[in-house]
Amino acid sequence: MRRELLTPYPLPRPVERLAWTALFGGMVLLMIASAISLLVGTRLISPEGVLQILLVADPWSFDRIVLVDYRLPRTLLGLLCGAAFGVSGALIQAATRNPLADPGILGVNAGAAFFVTLAVGLLGFHSIEAYLWFALVGAVIVTLAVYALGATGRDGATPVRLVLAGVALSAVLGGIGSAITLLDPQAFDSMRFWSIGSIAGRDMEVVETVAPFIGIGLLIALIAARPLNALALGDDMARSLGANIFRARILTLVAVTLLAGAGTAAAGPIGFVGLMVPHVVRWFTGPDQRRIIPMTMIYAPVLLLSADIAGRLILFPGELEAGIVTAFIGAPVLILLARRKKASGL
Repeated sequence: MRRELLTPYPLPRPVERLAWTALFGGMVLLMIASAISLLVGTRLISPEGVLQILLVADPWSFDRIVLVDYRLPRTLLGLLCGAAFGVSGALIQAATRNPLADPGILGVNAGAAFFVTLAVGLLGFHSIEAYLWFALVGAVIVTLAVYALGATGRDGATPVRLVLAGVALSAVLGGIGSAITLLDPQAFDSMRFWSIGSIAGRDMEVVETVAPFIGIGLLIALIAARPLNALALGDDMARSLGANIFRARILTLVAVTLLAGAGTAAAGPIGFVGLMVPHVVRWFTGPDQRRIIPMTMIYAPVLLLSADIAGRLILFPGELEAGIVTAFIGAPVLILLARRKKASGL
């Protein structure tokens, strides 16, 4: 009995076929979004041009500089940060049993961004190798603070309390961060687009710096998937099934810290990716985290890359930051989810 409840939830045959179709479709969409991200921008590059760049080693070709030095790091960062924000949202939703949870809504991204602001404004750090650690510390501190605030009172950490605590703390940290920015605008001039949420203008050094942290975070998320299935039944039931609740929550906290912290340090506080994608994924996978987390790793980068591509086309030849596009899509989604009596099953 215990083993059956801790193994993946069985899916009816038609639903299982739908899940496999969604997996295959997501991989195809991911490849298409990655290819378009490399080709589309202020300067359009044809697929034939990409092949010529790869086959003809001309380091001084302008198209090669655009592709290799600008669009390739941007695309890789979209893949990494998309997976990081999406999976961290899925983990938070599962751990708190809150369908409205998201690293942006619960203040995790705001905490990471605030500590990066402190590192840049007060300590003068401008290298991602330096302020990445501040982002990780800020993510874990604000995560614990939101849970502590939400847990006060007779009912404990209810979904509504956690959302209110996260929104309130995000507003406070955002206001203080804006005040620090105004005190020294020159120091933050290079971080204007980062504070909005953007994967543009990053080089391969940023990708190489955050990739190990995001990779470890994704691996821990996969390990935490099975005990999170037991936690979805409630703490008492999880204990009766032999699940280690403390270990599961520690794994979740570490994974969310690495994913949200590293993603925010690289791309800024991009919100709503971790809210929307897990909900869509659950339509195809059911409530099993062993299916939700891998599927989210595929569809979340598709969303972020699509938002980035849309931002390049909406104001062509200018650009609109990806964080603005995801917020434009995510805000109505949040309202619809909040108005629903029953959100996607957790």
